[in-house]
Amino acid sequence: MTQLRYLIEYAALRFGLWLLGCVSFAAAQRLAVRVADFWYRLNVARRRTARDNIRRAGISLNSVEVDRIARESFRHFALLVIESVQTHKTFAGQTWQQHIEMDIHPETMSVLKEPGVGVILVSGHFGNWEVAARILSCFKPVVGVTKKMSNPYTDRPIARRKTHNRLSLTPMRDADAGRFLSVLKAGEILALLVDQYARGRKKVMVDFFGVPASTHPSPALLHLVTRKPLCFGYCLRTGPMRFKLVAGRPIRIPPTGNRESDIRAILLELNRRLEEAIRLTPEQYVWAHRRWRTT
Repeated sequence: MTQLRYLIEYAALRFGLWLLGCVSFAAAQRLAVRVADFWYRLNVARRRTARDNIRRAGISLNSVEVDRIARESFRHFALLVIESVQTHKTFAGQTWQQHIEMDIHPETMSVLKEPGVGVILVSGHFGNWEVAARILSCFKPVVGVTKKMSNPYTDRPIARRKTHNRLSLTPMRDADAGRFLSVLKAGEILALLVDQYARGRKKVMVDFFGVPASTHPSPALLHLVTRKPLCFGYCLRTGPMRFKLVAGRPIRIPPTGNRESDIRAILLELNRRLEEAIRLTPEQYVWAHRRWRTT
């Protein structure tokens, strides 16, 4: 039965990709919104998770507003998929510059442009992180960490569409300190998402919107060990295939000599910056992710 399900999912994926190639981007957007609205009604568990997370984060307590933000969040994710599929055509050559507005701190821009300098770039499930990675690869090679899909048939074509010669992905299960260190030593950008639920003994409980959340310490540890620039950024949708790439000043927290304290301070700052971004446009955050599984 599992094999049959994998084949059905693969056939659906191929049909979806074919359909996207046949219709205009505007039509693909309309279709994505309809699919998202249908999924919002159908998937009761994810809908409940999204609503609960919005309330827990203090974004809104009004039930009508909470429902609106949750529904828009589902639509945002569907549009993100469409945009990510389209980028290989839309951003060909130098045409990407027509679609991107940049608001990057001069110090961060300097390290992005400086050859041979590895950069730890952290973001969250906010805006379009896949478009951000593709744009950053125009400065220097980018290596991102991804979770492999359980279906091997669908995993391969999706991975091929996400990568190109200056953007590569490392499966989460293969990602280790050695791999990360080699990326930074090669002067490339290591792209990490800070808001994924962390499992295992190395997790750190750090406040996210004032609520303790299990967090990966990797960005903080890598920064403390390598002293490579640590930056936070995000890519906000501003219109149809229009985006704003935002990155603040590199994070600098003087080490105290207490590694546990330093890691916590860095993770708190990363979460704080992500919170600020989400409050600006909560509809572009993936609220259906189970961020708070333990308290």
